Amino acid sequence: MGEETYHLVTLGCPKNQVDSDKLAGTLAADGMASTDSPAEADLIIVNTCAFIADARQESVDTVLALADLRRDGARLVVTGCMAERYGDELAEALPEVDSVAGFGVPVVLGRRPDSPSDSEPSLPLFDLLNLPRPASTRPWAYVKIAEGCDRACGFCAIPTFRGPQRSRSIDSILEEVDALEVREVVLVAQDLAAYGRDQGEGERSIVPLVEAVAGRVDRVRLLYLYPSDLNDRLVDTICATGVPYFDLSLQHVSPPLMRRMRRWGDGNRFLERIGHIRSVEPEAAFRSNFIVGYPGETEEDHDALLEFVAAADLDWCGFFTYSEEEGTYATTLDGAVDSALAAERLRELGEMQDRITAARRDALIGRQVSVLVDEPGIGRTHREAPEIDGIVTVPADLPAGQFVDLTVTGAIGPDLAAA
Repeated sequence: MGEETYHLVTLGCPKNQVDSDKLAGTLAADGMASTDSPAEADLIIVNTCAFIADARQESVDTVLALADLRRDGARLVVTGCMAERYGDELAEALPEVDSVAGFGVPVVLGRRPDSPSDSEPSLPLFDLLNLPRPASTRPWAYVKIAEGCDRACGFCAIPTFRGPQRSRSIDSILEEVDALEVREVVLVAQDLAAYGRDQGEGERSIVPLVEAVAGRVDRVRLLYLYPSDLNDRLVDTICATGVPYFDLSLQHVSPPLMRRMRRWGDGNRFLERIGHIRSVEPEAAFRSNFIVGYPGETEEDHDALLEFVAAADLDWCGFFTYSEEEGTYATTLDGAVDSALAAERLRELGEMQDRITAARRDALIGRQVSVLVDEPGIGRTHREAPEIDGIVTVPADLPAGQFVDLTVTGAIGPDLAAA
C-alpha cells in the first residue's frame, strides 16, 4: 500500500498558518505526505477561521467545496477556530465532515486505540503551541509566541475559544526559530506585547525575546501591538532590530466609542505616540486596523476617524465593518449602525487610505532600499510585512533568500518596482 496523503487548507490569520505548519509536521511524522490535489488526498483538513461572520462563511464554503472534490474513502476534518468555538453544533450542521477537531486534538483519524478494549480511536491531547515544525520553504516564517488573550475588548470573542494568554518559554521559541532556517521571523500572538506576563516574568519580557530572536536572524518583525504597551523601551528595541515596523491595534480613535469598545486610548494619544516614533526613527513604517459601524458610532465619531487617518499618514490600514459576535459585550449595546451607512463609511475611509498609501509609496521612488527576495521577482523591504502589505518587484534572476540593495524605480498603488 502506498504512502497516505493529506491536503491541508488554511484560512484566517498568520497564527492559523503557524498552527497548520505544526499540523503538517505532525502528519509528516505519522508517515503522511502532502498533496496539492484534494481529489487525490486520503485526508483533507480545513483549518478554519471564526473571527467575524465573513470568515465563518468562507470556512463553511471551503469545507463544502472540498467535500464535493474528495474521492471515495477520503476523510474530511475541520479544525481551527470554528471547530473549537462551535464544536458539536458545527458537526451537526456539516454532515459531510468526518470529524470536527478542536485545538489540541489530533486530526489523523487512523490512530489505533490505546488498548484492544477501546472501541474508538485514541485521541490524546497534544500541545499545538509547542509542537515542532519543519524548516520553512520560504526565507521568512511566522512564529507564534503565545496563545489566547486576557483582554476583554467589547467586540472580540477570541478569549472565549482561544482561552486566557499562555506564553511559550523563550528557549522553546528560539529552538523553533533555529529549526526554521529563515532570514526573517515574524512574531505573532493575540496580544504580542503581553508576552510572558502569565509566566510571572515581568511586564516587558517581550523585549529580551525580541533581542534574542534578532541575534539569530537578519530580520525580526512584530505583528499586532496594543498601543498601551508600546513604551519607549519596546520602541527602541524594535528600531534597534533594523525593522522599524509598527503594527498597532488601534480599532478607533473617538473617546466615547473607545470606551464602548472597552479599549484604551484616543486619537490624540495615538498621534503623539506615532509622532514620537517617527522622531526616533524617520524610516518607521506603520500599519493599523479600524472597525467601522460599531454600535453607537455617530457621524462625529466617523469624522474623528477620518481626521485621524489623514493626520496619521500611516503606510497601511485595514478597515472592517463591525461583526456581531455571540457572547461579546458589544451585543448588549444599543445604537446599531445601519449596514448601508457602515458600508459608505468603510468606502470613504478606504478611498482616503488608498491615496495616502499610494503617496507614501510614490515618495520612495529614487530611494535605495534593502530588499529580501522572497521568491524570484518578488521581495520586501522593512516596510512590507509578508502577505498583508504591498510587494517590491525585483529582477527575476535574483535568488530567493538573499538581501540586495536596489533603487526604487516605480510605484503602482501599494507595490514598488526596484532594480
